[in-house]
Amino acid sequence: MAGGLVALLDDVAVLARAASASLDDVGVAAAKAGAKAAGVVIDDAAVTPQYVRGLAAERELPIIKRIALGSLRNKFLIILPAVLLLSQFVPWLLTPILMLGGAFLCYEGAEKVWAKIAHHDAHGADEGAKDEKSLISGAVRTDLILSGEIMVITLNEVIDEPFWSRLAILAVVALVMTILVYGAVALIVKMDDAGLRLSQLPGAIASFGRGLVKAMPVVLSVLTVVGTAAMLWVGGHILLVGTDELGLHFLYENVHHLEEAAHDATGPLGGLVGWLVNTIASAILGLIVGALVVVVMTFTLHRRKAGHAAGDGHAAERTGPGKPALDPGRPALDPGRPALDPGKPGPGAGAEAGTETR
Repeated sequence: MAGGLVALLDDVAVLARAASASLDDVGVAAAKAGAKAAGVVIDDAAVTPQYVRGLAAERELPIIKRIALGSLRNKFLIILPAVLLLSQFVPWLLTPILMLGGAFLCYEGAEKVWAKIAHHDAHGADEGAKDEKSLISGAVRTDLILSGEIMVITLNEVIDEPFWSRLAILAVVALVMTILVYGAVALIVKMDDAGLRLSQLPGAIASFGRGLVKAMPVVLSVLTVVGTAAMLWVGGHILLVGTDELGLHFLYENVHHLEEAAHDATGPLGGLVGWLVNTIASAILGLIVGALVVVVMTFTLHRRKAGHAAGDGHAAERTGPGKPALDPGRPALDPGRPALDPGKPGPGAGAEAGTETR
């Protein structure tokens, strides 16, 4: 009996070690896959604070919490089942879908670059104050796109894993990324409030608080620049690898040769320099593709929207405030209406009177 108990405990220990090793593998794979999605994560953290700009301080954290819950619903109820089904039954679709997402990232990055150069908001002017429900709905819709990119990038890194391992890795990445993004957003949003409170305390703490308040615009600007660069890099790298997997090897092979040449020429720094060469080449490709998409969107979708807006503007001008609307019940010419000048005959007078008047 004692021998049987020892054997049972030994089996339990073996299973525990196997489970621990499996969890370690899931954690390592999730960390590697999450690193590939860094560009999307940084952009998500840079975009989300804009949704609570101008709101009352006491409403900022509740709104961020509701957006985070919406992000979790996006990931676990929509994106995770969809990508698992794709990977299980039509895995060949993942590369084209991933490339479409990469092109979207390139477009977003190039649009931000163009907005900076042209000194205008890439997403249009503020349309006025929105209620919280509309604001949260818009933020969750944007998160659906960014979260989809995170999950597809992650899945592409673990596509060779068994189904249950894929499920566990994707679930871990979804949860951790959501906590990281919206935890960072909450810290960023409340950092200036914390600085203001610290600035009211005596001594060096007050100086630190004032410095914190002054530093926040710089932090947000740096975060925006890093997010834009990361989007171009990640999107360009996705397109670079995707074209190679689809059989178009020219771009990938040339970048790979440049990377190897830089690695061999720089000795101990070869790994870092080679990575930088690959990253810069990917970012350049991302900027080119994104600029092409921006041009296409500008001359199609955006121009169509501008035409509709102009048409609405002309209609508003014709029937706007201070100008009477056309009255279908009133005839266009009113013979009985007097002329503006009492000495001149009205429109109902004959042709001779009109000629003499002229």
